[in-house]
Amino acid sequence: MSITVLDKRVRNAVASTYETLLRTGAWKATKYLSERTIVRVTRKRYEGKKGYKFDGRDSTTAIVLTVGRPNYLEAKFIKMARKSGEPFPIGRVQLKFLPVMRPKV
Repeated sequence: MSITVLDKRVRNAVASTYETLLRTGAWKATKYLSERTIVRVTRKRYEGKKGYKFDGRDSTTAIVLTVGRPNYLEAKFIKMARKSGEPFPIGRVQLKFLPVMRPKV
């Protein structure tokens, strides 16, 4: 699949991934279109004294969009999905939330 021109399937995946990221408050949302093409939307996060957080200004949200080949962890997920017989494109958007810092005792 060529990603030089965003076809309708990729545009729909970008829209659904972006919307899911904003609605759930997750840090990263990934949609798998094929074994070699993913759509990933990531919010910029900052590390503070009490763990990771998003930008405190509610009026702005910095988001990075990636369309292309999967990274190492995503390739491992694709390999596991292929073993289990999951058909592509995978219907659900995979979400990652901010890690929760445990209080030091």
